Amino acid sequence: MKIRDEYTCPLELTHDIIKGKWKPIILWQLGKGKRSLAQLESEINGINQKMLIEQLKELQDFGIIKKKAFEGYPLKVEYSLTGRGQKLLEAITIMQTIGIDFMKENSMFDVLRENGFID
Repeated sequence: MKIRDEYTCPLELTHDIIKGKWKPIILWQLGKGKRSLAQLESEINGINQKMLIEQLKELQDFGIIKKKAFEGYPLKVEYSLTGRGQKLLEAITIMQTIGIDFMKENSMFDVLRENGFID
């Protein structure tokens, strides 16, 4: 994704950086620690490898995540959050909490339980 020439405020830019279905989820998974492409693909239900690679590239271009490649065969690549990515994760954590509260208020306990948010 390309940064536009004009924005009305910094929040609009931040929104452009993380907008989409997958980016917040990718950041959430990377918040658990370093992950390989295969790990991310298996942890994120419904994403295909092409989309995952595209989203990772965009996050990397904005300095949200970093990619480390290891020499040898088979090729091993590891993704992790940068300092900026950690800050975004804090905001996503707040958004997650709001979603949990909303789900509790609407008796969506099965979803919360299945995903380990409540016992």
